[in-house]
Amino acid sequence: MPNSILDQAHELQIDPGHLEFYGRDKAKVSLEALAAKPQRGKLILVSAITPTPAGEGKTTVSISLAQGLRKAGASVALALRQPSMGPVFGRKGGATGGGMSTVEPATSINLHFTGDFHAITSAHNLLSSAIDNRLFQGNTRLPKEGVLWKRVMDMNDRSLRRIQLDNGGKMARASGFDITAASEIMAILCLAESLADLRSRIDRIVVGFTEEGEPVSAHEFGVTGAMMALLKDALKPNLVRSVEGVPAFLHGGPFANIAHGCNSVLATRMALAHADFAVTEAGFAFDLGGEKFMHIKCRQSGLAPSAIVIVATLRALKMHGGVALADLTVPDTDALTRGLENLAAHLDAAAKFQRPIVVAVNRFYTDSEDEIALIHDFCAARGVACATSDGFAKGGEGALGLARTVQAAVSDQTTPLPFLYQADFSVRDKLNAIATGIYGADGVDLTEEAEARLRVFENAGFGRLPLCMAKTQNSLSDDPKRLGRPTGFRLTVRDFEIAAGAGFLVALTGQMMRMPALPKVPAAERIAVTDSDDIIGI
Repeated sequence: MPNSILDQAHELQIDPGHLEFYGRDKAKVSLEALAAKPQRGKLILVSAITPTPAGEGKTTVSISLAQGLRKAGASVALALRQPSMGPVFGRKGGATGGGMSTVEPATSINLHFTGDFHAITSAHNLLSSAIDNRLFQGNTRLPKEGVLWKRVMDMNDRSLRRIQLDNGGKMARASGFDITAASEIMAILCLAESLADLRSRIDRIVVGFTEEGEPVSAHEFGVTGAMMALLKDALKPNLVRSVEGVPAFLHGGPFANIAHGCNSVLATRMALAHADFAVTEAGFAFDLGGEKFMHIKCRQSGLAPSAIVIVATLRALKMHGGVALADLTVPDTDALTRGLENLAAHLDAAAKFQRPIVVAVNRFYTDSEDEIALIHDFCAARGVACATSDGFAKGGEGALGLARTVQAAVSDQTTPLPFLYQADFSVRDKLNAIATGIYGADGVDLTEEAEARLRVFENAGFGRLPLCMAKTQNSLSDDPKRLGRPTGFRLTVRDFEIAAGAGFLVALTGQMMRMPALPKVPAAERIAVTDSDDIIGI
């Protein structure tokens, strides 16, 4: 078929022998396809302003930018995350772009795809089962009160946040479920660079602590080999295409509000090795996915973006300026001016990483030209490049101006990526660096529970790990109701979790739960299968 996976492989100069086909329109790419390829491409990171119910379209812009670069004559590949079925059936819906800027086959990608999420879920829960079996059999130094490892599933379900496990009388204990996107196995898969690295990371997962405060690792439960058997195919990046034929590596799907929010290092390296430009995104806004892209993904892998694109919409900016959702189509330059403070906050945060920045105005058909011009004038006054994208309506043609602006912004000069904190900073200093430097907070407070948990982790030698902030995506602060650019607030950390295999500590702020809930009317109620076997509503 035209634009088949074989066509994508040919365009990327990937030997078809390195492909494992999942139907004619998707495949897995073996790691051998990367082994002999030096990194040649420029990495473009797409992030956004603080999301609102009005929508920002970061994935749509990422895809349209790649299609625009292709129309401009560039060799380009996408590196994106896989959707979780939690949001697909919950509030957000699918995550394959929109309009004329999508990745295909969209329905398959939004559902089971190549089974990576199932493999991650199974590997995670196999370790959970092994832990509880050792507790039951009485042959582990880990006490039931010291177990930190939960279970996961790829679905939103608030009723599973806290459960009681009946493991045979005296071994009964409290536990819970996280969503698969928040699993440490997901993070490990997205950060591992080989099967050997994957094995090493699984072995050093900390599943709990002894009564003396000593960490107990997954290695002690003897199931790493079995977990590897479940994950060996999931480690291979998936290859699909955009609707205009741009090759797209989709691999891994951690959320950015409760996990580290980036697609896999391997998929990103695949895109960089096989194209002149690799367009990738980090989840939610720059304060979440963008910061974690820098401090977790880039720090561990040595990757660094050559440019940063910040996506904004008139609708979202006006909502940050105080306009109600129902009134966003009405021109309101005063509200837009107020809302531009949110964009300014993300531009200030992105500038700390010393990379060229481009603002992409994702156009909606209701947008007024005067309001769009106001955003361009605002960016010009700050010395920041800005382009309007019509990628949703016109695909690559509509993003050609954005593509050329990005090309002009990218520099051939490479400089070391600066970080806001170093590994030897204390955890409190790391928290303060992120909270004050990225969120605009006045400082950080820890609850007594967080202080106690942190002492255990620091005493065990984990204080040098980077931080993964679990924070609301709806505000720069830890209060989801504070839109715009909040000031005069302090960030509260209520607890910590450890992800030693992935290589970071998780700081939980506000009311963030690592198992999301369904809304009052979930998207699942709008999804159906027709008599002709077509799926509608995704």
